Amino acid sequence: QPIDIYRDNEERLFDDIAQAWTDAMLALYERGCRYLQFDDTSWGEFCSAEKRKVYADRGIDVDRIGRLYVACINKILDKKPADLTVTMHICRGNFRSTWFSSGGYEPVADILFSHCRAGSFEPLRFIKDQTVVLGLITSKFPVLEDKEAVKARIKEATKYVPLNQLALSPQCGFSSTEEGNILTEEAQWAKVRLVVEIAKEVWPDTL
Repeated sequence: QPIDIYRDNEERLFDDIAQAWTDAMLALYERGCRYLQFDDTSWGEFCSAEKRKVYADRGIDVDRIGRLYVACINKILDKKPADLTVTMHICRGNFRSTWFSSGGYEPVADILFSHCRAGSFEPLRFIKDQTVVLGLITSKFPVLEDKEAVKARIKEATKYVPLNQLALSPQCGFSSTEEGNILTEEAQWAKVRLVVEIAKEVWPDTL
């Protein structure tokens, strides 16, 4: 149920959310933060056809909510100091090597990628001047990805985004909770080393 002060006052709700995030961002900046990542789980849900149907059945227009979310994010970024890098991680869940939603980015690509300042790679066609970090290394399982296969996927992404706007990382952190994923510490470091090795081969002039 909505809090009374926000009942029938959606604009105030989003203004206050934006202000709270802005206050947190600037407080971190004042304490020395120069790289800040928004871990936004909403977009992962909005990608899921199953969850979009659940929302629709409740009378919720997910696309409309998405546009409001982007406006809220942009309001925060309007107050971003010039030397602060802000990124967004679109999380699908990360508990004990499991996830809570799935689906390609196509349902949210135009709303998020085209307008927010910050599966198939085709949704990347909506990217403007943002940097895109490709999560091509799983953080949920220890088996190492084939380097050439990962490089082929990066090359595929360059059909839509220039190589100098791309980067590589694991799909997520190695866990969102204290239980951890089903990887040993050494397996986690092996994943990190793999990312570094591939990045040095793909972007030799920048590393």
